[in-house]
Amino acid sequence: MAKKEPKTNAMRILEKKKIPYEIHRYECREFIDGIAIADMLNEPYERVFKTLVTEGKSGGYFVFVIPIHKELDLKKAARAVHEKSVEMIHVKDINKITGYIRGGCTAIGMKKEYPTILDQSAEDQETIMVSGGKNGIQLELKPEDYLKACRGVTASLTREEETEEV
Repeated sequence: MAKKEPKTNAMRILEKKKIPYEIHRYECREFIDGIAIADMLNEPYERVFKTLVTEGKSGGYFVFVIPIHKELDLKKAARAVHEKSVEMIHVKDINKITGYIRGGCTAIGMKKEYPTILDQSAEDQETIMVSGGKNGIQLELKPEDYLKACRGVTASLTREEETEEV
């Protein structure tokens, strides 16, 4: 009899909320970045999202979810959550704040429910992929279902590409 794979907290929450999702597994012994994961899963970068945790000037934590190949614009992020400024938390603090580890962090099922903002580019995708709550697992679901699961909203969050003048 095949050994049953344990479910992550994120999977249990999605199932409890009756939100459909698909699991994508990849080989991972240690942290690898989202670009490498997308390449392993043969997925376009604009469909695969990374979860970034910040701390606002007020001391509150905020979660921003953006495409893996983009950079978070901290000014846009701060505006989206009505803060003067936000800054990335230290990698060493990820587990203490979220309950997840680096590379396995997802807004679904963190220790506490923090305000979550998904980059509006997700609305252009039929489905998106986010960490499943553990290295080696990505979850694919509709952007609107993801927002429902983490009670998030969308906003423009990424730096615009620099365009060269000719």
